[in-house]
Amino acid sequence: MEDASPFAVDNTMGAALIGVFFAGILYGVSCVQTWYYFDKYQKDVWYIKALVGCTWTFDTIHQALISHTVYTYVITNYNNPARLDDMVWSILLEVLFNGFICLLVQGFLTLRVWRLSNHNVPLLLVIMSLVLSEFGCSFVFTIKALKLKTWVQLEQLKGLSMVVNILAALGDGLIAGTLCYFLQRSRTGFKKSDTMISKLILFTVSTGVLTSICAIASLISILVWPSTLIYAAFYFCLGRLYSNSVLATLNARQSIRELGEDNDELSFSFRMRPMFSKTFENVFSTKSQPLNSNRCTNISIKIDTSQQYDRDLTRLEDQPDSATTNNFSYKEQYIG
Repeated sequence: MEDASPFAVDNTMGAALIGVFFAGILYGVSCVQTWYYFDKYQKDVWYIKALVGCTWTFDTIHQALISHTVYTYVITNYNNPARLDDMVWSILLEVLFNGFICLLVQGFLTLRVWRLSNHNVPLLLVIMSLVLSEFGCSFVFTIKALKLKTWVQLEQLKGLSMVVNILAALGDGLIAGTLCYFLQRSRTGFKKSDTMISKLILFTVSTGVLTSICAIASLISILVWPSTLIYAAFYFCLGRLYSNSVLATLNARQSIRELGEDNDELSFSFRMRPMFSKTFENVFSTKSQPLNSNRCTNISIKIDTSQQYDRDLTRLEDQPDSATTNNFSYKEQYIG
């Protein structure tokens, strides 16, 4: 009698176990960030606190579900490879809670886009359609999958699983790209405000790229290794990346505020010759003293900028006051 070939567990339960390990590490980071948020931002409005609380709760439930899955396969059914053909309910239900986390985080980021774009309705509808479609597909996948018993039967939902990852990548990319676009348009030429915008752009790109890469990696794994659980290793971490991204965004507000806490005092000195006098008059409307075409004129402009912050979404408004008769004003809106 020939010996039966060993059951391959490296790319199934082994991959799932690695995913749980990394998801657990990221869960620890999200716990620390959640504690830091409630400690430092006690005066935040109730719905931001609710967002953080719900995100952490769903994070905890999701981590418990994927841990239960691996424990059931690896410990409870140790040395029972035939049990690996059957699905455990927890690995199906975790998809729904991952969907809840994505919905909350992407909804919050969509609100940032909505405010930063001056209430651009068409853009809002496009982004919301992607976000809601992703959650809808996750919900339908969970309902259908819970009726199945084996991994072989689950293959009939492969297309729906791919759609979830595609919508996640598209939504993250569109949100990150839109935020970067509007932040770039907000540059003023003032060093502090431009430095702040540069940091916001870098922060937005880094958080959006991580979730997009994870979703794309999960999608590629489904296509290339459909009979394994390599895709699950990436998908287990996706929700954790979402929660950490929104927590990092909220917790970074204080450091971003400190970039513009002090008033910017900018002085410009122009040594103007007659050929520039008319242009300067047209642009700055200086009417205090007629310019003498036979000599050079020294003009000094001092601009003091003050900042106001919206504690809710860290909106920054800069309003400069000119020491000349002109009143220069500009307004920039940042949503951290």
